[in-house]
Amino acid sequence: MKAAKKPVISARKSPRQRRSTQLVEDILEAATRVLSREGAQRFTTARVAEAAGVSVGSLYQYFPNKEAILFRLQTDEWQRTGELLHSILADSSLAPLDRLRATVKAFFLSEWDEASLRIALGDAALNYRESPEVQEHRKAGLQRSLRFLGEVLPNASTKERRFAADVVMTTLSVVGKKVSEQSRSKAEVEAWSEAMGEMLCAYLSRLMTGL
Repeated sequence: MKAAKKPVISARKSPRQRRSTQLVEDILEAATRVLSREGAQRFTTARVAEAAGVSVGSLYQYFPNKEAILFRLQTDEWQRTGELLHSILADSSLAPLDRLRATVKAFFLSEWDEASLRIALGDAALNYRESPEVQEHRKAGLQRSLRFLGEVLPNASTKERRFAADVVMTTLSVVGKKVSEQSRSKAEVEAWSEAMGEMLCAYLSRLMTGL
């Protein structure tokens, strides 16, 4: 049996002119509206093109399929979330553990916001796990965590900080993703984030007093 062909998730090309850049922005804004209005099961390139007021042919100049559009929305979301988490963790006006609590809450809410994207991507999500965009996203997350832990655990070794970063990042990723995909309300997700924030703060507090 021939293996199913994997959908292309990369954009065909990057816009170079202002008009082309605006076209891509219009397509992405329309895609967000269609996903919100129609849901994952009814998300198609035809509906996105119609919502954007462009031809399907114009859309295909930049995005070969719906998976490529969704992946671009996903990477844009990662960038926004990364910038938000960085701003929280770098806010020296807050105590370190308060920053961690705020970061956990922001992360859980971002996972909740983008759950529809992951559902819409479906099987294609498996294809982008090793993409350059995902690798860069993971690298940036690790760097943020290590910078924060360098401040919180100044006496820890590099190995100890990396282990702590792995514990925090893996816990957030696994639990946050699971909770966000269970059709929970925003209030329920916030309650989960508060509980996880306290658990991770307790973990770091033990490390801080033990080193």
